[in-house]
Amino acid sequence: MDRTEKKALVASLAAVFAETSMVVVTRNKGLTVADVTDLRRKVRAAGANYKVAKNRLATLALDGTQFSGIAPLLTGPTALAWADEPVSVAKVIVEFAKTNDKLELLGGSLGSQMLDAAGIKALAELPSLDTLRAQLVGLISTPATRIASVVQAPAGQLARVFGAYAKTGEAA
Repeated sequence: MDRTEKKALVASLAAVFAETSMVVVTRNKGLTVADVTDLRRKVRAAGANYKVAKNRLATLALDGTQFSGIAPLLTGPTALAWADEPVSVAKVIVEFAKTNDKLELLGGSLGSQMLDAAGIKALAELPSLDTLRAQLVGLISTPATRIASVVQAPAGQLARVFGAYAKTGEAA
């Protein structure tokens, strides 16, 4: 890379760090090209990004951002994953690391909050934003359903009483 390409990479990473809410740092301990391609596909499907960047350039891009605390994690063969929704990227990375021991989860940052590997794993266990929205809609709609059934119950009971009274009148 020449100097202009390095400057462009630092600028693009700095722009990403300014816009995103979650960054995960991983270490590659011998992943094959096929493994990395599979990981990138899974990360992309979750709405996140995965990039191998030179540690020095990534550190320069981190300066002045809310993620500057992850700079000490950038040693050795590292890669960065980021997304606007924190749970999705954490889930994909943790699931891939479970099935492939050559990917090591180092930690990350959720906003300005530093997370170690255990923190990322705990975040991955949370339900996604879409799941939380569905649960909230379910909670909101349940009382309305119950109110409708309570309102309909007296009318149904009244109809059954009239029906029973009509049958007794016919029998007599």
